Amino acid sequence: MTTPGTVVIVGAGHAGVQAAFSLREEGYDGDIQLLTRERWMPYERPPLSKAWLKAGDHHVDDLYFRSPESYADKKIDLIRGVTVERIDRTSATLECSDGVSRRYDHLVLAPGAVPRRLTLPGSDLAGVCHLHTIDDAQQFLQRIDGARSVVVIGGGFIGLEVAAAARARGLDVVVLEAGTRLMQRAVTSRTSTFFDRVHRSHGTDVRYGALVEALGGDDAGRVGAVHLAGGEVLEADVVVVGIGACPATGLAEEAGLRVGDGIVVDELLTTSDPQISAIGDCARFPHDHQSMRLESVQNAVDHGRCVAGKLAGRPQPYPEVPWFWTEQHGCKLQIAGLLTGYDANLVLGDVEARKFTNLCWKDGVFVGAESINRPGDHIAVRRLLSMTPGHRPSIETATAEGFELKEFAKSAQRAADLREVTT
Repeated sequence: MTTPGTVVIVGAGHAGVQAAFSLREEGYDGDIQLLTRERWMPYERPPLSKAWLKAGDHHVDDLYFRSPESYADKKIDLIRGVTVERIDRTSATLECSDGVSRRYDHLVLAPGAVPRRLTLPGSDLAGVCHLHTIDDAQQFLQRIDGARSVVVIGGGFIGLEVAAAARARGLDVVVLEAGTRLMQRAVTSRTSTFFDRVHRSHGTDVRYGALVEALGGDDAGRVGAVHLAGGEVLEADVVVVGIGACPATGLAEEAGLRVGDGIVVDELLTTSDPQISAIGDCARFPHDHQSMRLESVQNAVDHGRCVAGKLAGRPQPYPEVPWFWTEQHGCKLQIAGLLTGYDANLVLGDVEARKFTNLCWKDGVFVGAESINRPGDHIAVRRLLSMTPGHRPSIETATAEGFELKEFAKSAQRAADLREVTT
């Protein structure tokens, strides 16, 4: 869509907000409506399980992406507390919970992902928490005030971040992971082992192959215990559920868009309907000869920029290098690239000092790295992954005496720039 019209963005997380403001930065002068079902101003979610939990004072406005005035300044119509109930693709309108039918020239779906819920006996007891919204985080903070014990179900990023925050407050913490290692879907076994040691060193009880059968409560309906397969019962004043998320595809599916573990889009983030795009955690997009869906701030923000460029008449295929991060007990893990299926790795730095980088290769090609408390290495890896495989280090190069990752990245960048100029 190159002529001005009405762009309606459904969802005001990282992807939706970035798309709205990037449209203005791209010079788009049509109407922009940004809809969110939440009552809050659009806010960042990652701090809900990180810094915000650790803070002494919890001010909601510290989480806002931008000031309330900035939306009006950019002529972005922010509509809060409204749910889109139906997409009518024939008339290009949205039926909304406030009774208003909103027309669009282009629709951007950015509803994100929703936490998976437990379906066990006792899952609805008070004190069983998820950490997805500000309301969730506030409820959790209220629950742990005066609590002694927390059980975290799920050893992924969010569960471990919450576990670290709870231990920092002096609570007894047990992490129950059904699999064989921590953050199994996101990190290498080496990094899983490292974070297992970190959490145990801070007094957290980490258990693997742990299957929860039920949650127990008192007469007032408050959770008090976690019942494990095999009969063991754990005390729990608070239970945190962190067992992953599902893409919010219901609206798209009902509208007849192509869906499959996400809303399926092309390299320009367009759905099976050319009048509709999907971005962020809900979008399944092509990358490096495969189809994928990522749940990360980087992916959401870059999707927002990409779709804004397309709608402003400057389409560019989505090419960004994926990266992720988490921080637990003072150890900041930054991941660049997709490490699934790696078959060789090399550690640079000092594991015992909690400052190292784990480089990974697949079929002889450098595919990414995990850096713990080495942000310079992380930036270097992202730079290398933006180049063709021929400019990246081989494992033989990286194991040679005197290899310095950051210096190699600088040299590779100079070589790539020179080749671009000469060709």
